Amino acid sequence: MQLSWTALILLLAAGAIAWFWQDSLAVRERANAAAQEACQRLGLQLLDGTVAFARLALTREGGWVKLRRTYVFDYTSQSMADGMERRQGFVLMTADRVETVGYQRPG
Repeated sequence: MQLSWTALILLLAAGAIAWFWQDSLAVRERANAAAQEACQRLGLQLLDGTVAFARLALTREGGWVKLRRTYVFDYTSQSMADGMERRQGFVLMTADRVETVGYQRPG
């Protein structure tokens, strides 16, 4: 049995999509854990309990091209029980490594 070039390309594309999906789920879990840990460390409350995907870019690091994903999350001070002062933070992930966790400035 011979595979046509079209079938081979479709098979490779399906494999790449499956890899990207699994990799994205694993990276999102790490970003979620980083946001939860950072909020807990600073006495903030992570709202909605999760991060949301915001951006995908390519970056060069150590001579290799890697994926850089940005996730956003909402938080508030735990002293504000009603959550009226909702702010947004972000987690910047390069490959599967947490690069930065940032917060919106008050004011």
